[in-house]
Amino acid sequence: MRRYGPTVLLLLTGAATLRISLFSELYLRYVQAGLWPYLVVSGFLLVLLAVAAAVAGRAEQEPHAEQGQHAEHDEHAGRDQQREHGEHDECDDDSDAHDQHGGHHSPRIAWLLTLPALALLLFPPPALGSYSAEREAAQRAAQGVGRFPALPSGDPVELTLAEFSSRAIYDSGRSLAGRTVALTGFVTRDDGGTWYVTRLLVACCAADATTSKVEVRGGEAPPVDSWVTVTGTWRPRGALGTDAAWPPVVDAGAVRRVEQPADPYEKR
Repeated sequence: MRRYGPTVLLLLTGAATLRISLFSELYLRYVQAGLWPYLVVSGFLLVLLAVAAAVAGRAEQEPHAEQGQHAEHDEHAGRDQQREHGEHDECDDDSDAHDQHGGHHSPRIAWLLTLPALALLLFPPPALGSYSAEREAAQRAAQGVGRFPALPSGDPVELTLAEFSSRAIYDSGRSLAGRTVALTGFVTRDDGGTWYVTRLLVACCAADATTSKVEVRGGEAPPVDSWVTVTGTWRPRGALGTDAAWPPVVDAGAVRRVEQPADPYEKR
């Protein structure tokens, strides 16, 4: 591990980084799309460092091999003298054995350090889902109530969950009234059986994710964590700008199962 461990770790980490960024879009589960160039460059640098470390290690081994050949020659030349001093020879053998086996010994458990990098290479973790959304408290931006710009013409109008929620809770112009909207996200439930179409919002990466969700009424709930597009109309609730208005509600006219998008997060 002392000789090859750092090289193996660098190689596995670099390969895993390139796998999720250069050869797939898995990186979108963890960071914003704008960080893609930095991931690719980092992956190549780690692989190059691993190659450089392997070459340097090989160059260090060659002088040691030559020294070993000279030592073997000297051993043959002085074999007769060593036989005359058996006890002394035994002590030297013990010392040599200790140097050979103890000097280069390192715990085998140290190889477990490669497992996290290997796991990322072979089994990339999924995007955040319902568990992360349920842990998120009902925190909303401190926006003031005001009039929002008009929605585009034509129904249904596709909205992010964040935009739908903002208009439902803070728009004094009631721009959602009488409009059909299409909302896409994954399914979450509360303890009472109410289900929501949910999306996680990120500013930089998955570590800073917050939750946006809309309560769905009138549609049969798909399994938790499945992705759906809910088409329906806004149902007003509570006074604008108060906790009673959250979470917003949509009366579902249709619920359609969809594939998880390549980028599962909304931007803050």
